[in-house]
Amino acid sequence: MTKDAPSAPRTRDVYTLVVEVGRKAGDGLPAKATGAALMCYAAGIDEAEAVRETVAILKQADLAPLDVSGHGTRAEREEAGEDIDPEEIALMDRAAAENAVIVVQMTPFYD
Repeated sequence: MTKDAPSAPRTRDVYTLVVEVGRKAGDGLPAKATGAALMCYAAGIDEAEAVRETVAILKQADLAPLDVSGHGTRAEREEAGEDIDPEEIALMDRAAAENAVIVVQMTPFYD
C-alpha cells in the first residue's frame, strides 16, 4: 500500500465581484434605497468559491444578495487593459493575505 504524495496547496486568487442586493429588515442600507450594488474583492480557489463565500458573508451581514457579476482577477483585469489604482491593489492584497471578502464600495439604488 503506497501513500499518495501530499498535494501542493491550491493557490487562491482575488476576484472582483459586483453584488446586487435587495432590501431586508436590518440591512443598514439608506432608508429610501430600493437596494444597492456592492463592489467586493474576494479570495478563492476559483471564481465560484469566491462567489459562494461572498454571498455567505453578505447574508450573515443581514443583506439580501440577488445577483453576482464577476469581473475577473487582478491579472485578468490588467490583461484586459484596465488600470488598477494602488489603493485597489492594496485591498486585493489584503483580501488574499486574510483569505477574506472585502466590500470596497456600496452604491445604493433609488427609484
